[in-house]
Amino acid sequence: MVSKKEEILVELRKCSEDPSYFIRNYVNIEHPIKGIVPFDLYRFQEKIISEVEENRFNIIRKFRQAGITTICAAYSLWAIIFKNNHNVMVVSIGDRESTAFLRRVVLMYDDLPVWLKPKITEKNKHSLYLSTGSRVRAQPAGAGRGESVSHLIVDEAAFVDKMREFWAAVYPTISTGGKATLISTVNGMSNLYYELYRDAELKINSFNVVDLHWREHPEYTEEWAKENRPIIGERMWAQEYECEFLGTGDTFIDGNTLKKLSGNKCADYSTRHSGKLRVFAEPDPYHEYVVSVDTSFGRERDFSAFQIINIYNGEQVAEFYSNTTPISEFAKIIKAEGDHYNTAHMVVERNGLGIALIQELFETLEYENMWMDEKGEFGIQITTKTREVVLSALEEALRASKFKINSERTIDELMTFIVTDSGKIEADVGYHDDLVMSLALAASILEQLKDNAPIIPMGTKDLDSNNIEQFKTPIHVSNNDTDTEDIQWVIKE
Repeated sequence: MVSKKEEILVELRKCSEDPSYFIRNYVNIEHPIKGIVPFDLYRFQEKIISEVEENRFNIIRKFRQAGITTICAAYSLWAIIFKNNHNVMVVSIGDRESTAFLRRVVLMYDDLPVWLKPKITEKNKHSLYLSTGSRVRAQPAGAGRGESVSHLIVDEAAFVDKMREFWAAVYPTISTGGKATLISTVNGMSNLYYELYRDAELKINSFNVVDLHWREHPEYTEEWAKENRPIIGERMWAQEYECEFLGTGDTFIDGNTLKKLSGNKCADYSTRHSGKLRVFAEPDPYHEYVVSVDTSFGRERDFSAFQIINIYNGEQVAEFYSNTTPISEFAKIIKAEGDHYNTAHMVVERNGLGIALIQELFETLEYENMWMDEKGEFGIQITTKTREVVLSALEEALRASKFKINSERTIDELMTFIVTDSGKIEADVGYHDDLVMSLALAASILEQLKDNAPIIPMGTKDLDSNNIEQFKTPIHVSNNDTDTEDIQWVIKE
C-alpha cells in the first residue's frame, strides 16, 4: 500500500511512463462471474498497449471476446489522467455500446486510489472530463465533425453503420497529429475496415496491422476449441475466431474458393486502350477464345466490361473495365480485341443497351463470330431465370477451377458479390458487379464452346475469313423488357 509522499511520487512517475504498469497495478475491472477483480493483463493485451503507444495509426483484427474493449477503456483512462488537454473519442456501434464503454471507464476511475484520481469536472453518460483538461467521449458514429481529437478509437469498426461517411468527416480532425485505433472482428470484405486493413498490409496506407488469434488467449485451449467449434458452426468460427475475411458477409462464392482465387491473382500485365484493358496473356495461334461483354451507358455509373477467356484452359487473358467509354468506341475496342484473339467467340448480354452494341458489332463493324442462343438470336437475354442460370454456371466454374482468374479487379468484385437478406444475388451496397456478370456470361457457354472447339490448329478452316458476306445473315434480336429506351443516340458518332 502506497502511503508516503515519496512513494506516491515514485508510483505516479511509473504509472505515467508505462500504461501497462498503471493498468496491471491499479485498475480493477468487472468480471461477469468473479465480480470486481484486478486487471491482470495477458501478454497479447500488453502487446496491444505497446503497439498503440508506438504507432500513430493502428488497425487491430481480433477474435471474439478478446477483452479489447476493456483494454481501450483502461488505456483511455490512463491517457486522460496523465496527459493534459487530451481528447479521446471512442466510437461504438450504437448508443447502448457507447454508454457501456463510458461506464467501464467510470468504474475503473472510481476504484483508483485517491492520489491517482484527478478531480472530475464534468460527467454524463457519454463523457468524462477531468481537471487535467482531458476527457473521454464515447458515442455512436456520426458525431465528432469539426471537434479536435487526440486519439480516435473505433470499436467493432467493421460493423459501424455508415463508417465511410464518419471516417471522411472525422479524419480531418486527427490528420494534423492525432492518433487512430480501429478495432474489429471481421465482417466480410464490403466495408471500409477491410479496405483499410488490406491497404495496410500492402503498405498503401500508414496503418500498423495488429493480428490477434484466439490461441494467444491462455484460457482458450485446443480442448475448448474442439468443444465450441461445432456449436458455433464453421462459418461463424471462421469469422469470429479465425478472423477470416474470405467467405464471411454472405458472399455468393464460398470462402475457400475466394481464398484460392485471391492466392492466384497476377500483378504482371500490360495495358491497352488508355489503361482500360489489362492484358495478362497474348493470343496463342492454336487456341480459341471467348469475349464476354456486359455494357453500360458510360455515364460514370455502372461500368462497361468484358472478359477474354482462353477456351482450352479457362485462363482469363484480358479484362476491360471503364465507365467513361461511349458505346461506339466500346464496340470498336471489342472488335479489335476479338480480331486480335483469333476472331474470338463474342457473347454479349442482350438487355437494353446490349442490343445496340450487338447491332454495332454485327451490322456496322461486321464482326463475324457472334454467339447465338438456341433461338438463333445474338447474345444472351438476361431475365430473372437466365440470371440464375449464368450465375450458377459461374459458381460451378470457379469452384471446380475451370477458370484461372488473373485480375485483382475481378477478384475484388467477386468478394463483394453477395446474397442479400432477401435472397437477391448482387453487388453489395457501394460496389459493382460488371466484371462478375461478364465473367458469368463466359461461364454459361464455356462447356458448349469447348465441345465445339476444333482440335486442328487455327488458320486451316475451309471458309474464307476475308469474305464477310458468307457470314452475314439478317440480325435477330429481341428484348423482353417492358420498359425499353430509345437507344439509337448512343451508337451515333
